[in-house]
Parts: sequence; structure tokens; C-alpha cells
Amino acid sequence: MSIVQDIRTAFSRRDNALIQLIQLNVLVFAGLIVVQAVMTISSTSGYFPLLLRQFELSSALPEFIRHPWTLLTYAFTHTTYQKSFFDGLLHILFNMLNLYWFGQLIQEYLGNRRLVSLYVLGALAGAAFFLLSFNLIPAFQSGLGSPMNGASAAVSAIIVAAATLLPDYTFMVILIGPVKIKWIAAVVILLSLAGLSGGNPGGMMAHLGGALLGFVFIKQLQAGRDLGRPVQAVGNWFSRLASPRPTMRVSSTTRRPEPVAAASMSSSKKPAAPGQPLQDEIDTILDKISRSGYESLSKDEKQKLFRASQQ
Repeated sequence: MSIVQDIRTAFSRRDNALIQLIQLNVLVFAGLIVVQAVMTISSTSGYFPLLLRQFELSSALPEFIRHPWTLLTYAFTHTTYQKSFFDGLLHILFNMLNLYWFGQLIQEYLGNRRLVSLYVLGALAGAAFFLLSFNLIPAFQSGLGSPMNGASAAVSAIIVAAATLLPDYTFMVILIGPVKIKWIAAVVILLSLAGLSGGNPGGMMAHLGGALLGFVFIKQLQAGRDLGRPVQAVGNWFSRLASPRPTMRVSSTTRRPEPVAAASMSSSKKPAAPGQPLQDEIDTILDKISRSGYESLSKDEKQKLFRASQQ
């Protein structure tokens, strides 16, 4: 099977959001490397910054207004431009590893749609903090116009969201051993705060914006409010736009009167699928995880959570 076919297969699956996010980041990274190499060979590398401007988020408001789509595209863009290939590779490698590790938890317990919602909302929150910091905080205005790229803000949102949902969940860290993810999230936040006095204060502010969004997202979800619904609604709209359902015409000669039982069923709410837990049950289980950790769940509760994640 060809590489192109592998990619098409991965993107065609509906339960594959985590791998799709990672693949999209890697494809953009690889694509920019190829384009930069071609431009270098053809002596047109001077135009590469113009191309990057279509993806990176500029801290200058006039530039951002001309490229409003960069509010989201920056979160899928990693590049080696103006840095060594090794530095650029480390940037995307660490982001994708963290996205994979912590994204698996979000995907397992909250599902694919909420994982994508967290990524998108984290990216938007990071962009907002980035723009506001350079345009409102005097200490940052000397770097006004600096561009930002990378998935760090979106990944920070997923890390903190996972730590808020499952604070006592443990990862095995090389050379350290078992570490609860709440401490990993705390280190991520502290490093971002420490980086405010370094050479990339705008990027650190974006990390903090994403982290705050991840915390608020889970707390609101536990309170019964899903902040990701607008993102899901937009995604559903694009899905319908990309693959409209064919309309069916029924001939008057073959049309049969609808049975009363079927009519009453169609006009009422569809019952939950057999074996699927109710949303109230899932919310109760998530609250229990937040209070006591995943290990406090009974076998039946773990099975209900697993079935809900498959929806």
C-alpha cells in the first residue's frame, strides 16, 4: 500500500482524530521542508518568508487582519526556517509526543470530538494571549511583529485538560519513574512562566493561554457545559458540505402509508442504543475520577466509560 493510500485511509476513519491531528502537523512540516528545498535549488528562497506568512500568526494587528486564518493555521505549522533543522525537528517531535501521550487520555475518556475541540480552542486561546500580550503589555512591545508557529498552545491545553480530569493518573518517565500527570502539567506551566523573561515571551504567553483553556474546559464540562459544541457544530457543517447526502425520491405508485407505530417513533426522541450508558451516568463517573482518580472506579463503571468513548 502506498504512502498516499495510508494517509487517505487514516483520514477516512471517524474514530481516528488523534492520529489525524498528528499526521496533519507532520504533513505540513514535511511539505514546508520540500518547498523550502525546491526554492533554495531554484534560487527563489527569498520568497519563502512570504509563503510562511500565510501560515504563521503575526503579533502585529494589521498583518493579522490581512491573514485572519492564521489564528488557527499557526497551530499546525512547524518549520526549520531561521533555525537549525535539529531545532525544528525537536520542536515538532516534542509537541507530537505530548499530543500523543496526553491526547490518548482525552480521546479515551472524552471521545474524538472533544479532543479536536480542545486542540482548536487551545490554539485559539493561545493566539488570543499572544496577540494581547504584544499589543497591550509594554514590556513585550519591543518584539511587536514577531510571528508564532507550532502546536504548543493547543498541546498545553490538552496536557492541562488531562491533568485536570485525571490528576492522579501516572506516567512512567524515563530516568525518573512513575509521575502523576498533575505534576507534569505543573512543570509545563512553570516552564512557560519562566520563559516569559527569555527570547520567546509571546510563545510562552500562548502556552499559558492554552493551559488556562484546558483547565476551564474540563471544569465547565464537569459542570454540564461543553465549550466544544461550537467547534463540533462547525465541523459537522463542513462534513455535510464536503459529502452531501443524496436525496431520495419516492414514486407515488409505490408509496405506502406509514404505520402508526413507526410514525409515533419517528416523531419522538430516539432511544439510547442498547448497552450505551446515559450521559448523566458518564458525568457522574467523570466527577468520581476527578475526586478519587481512575482506580477508584468499579469494573462496571470502567466498562461504561469505555463504551461511551466508542460512540
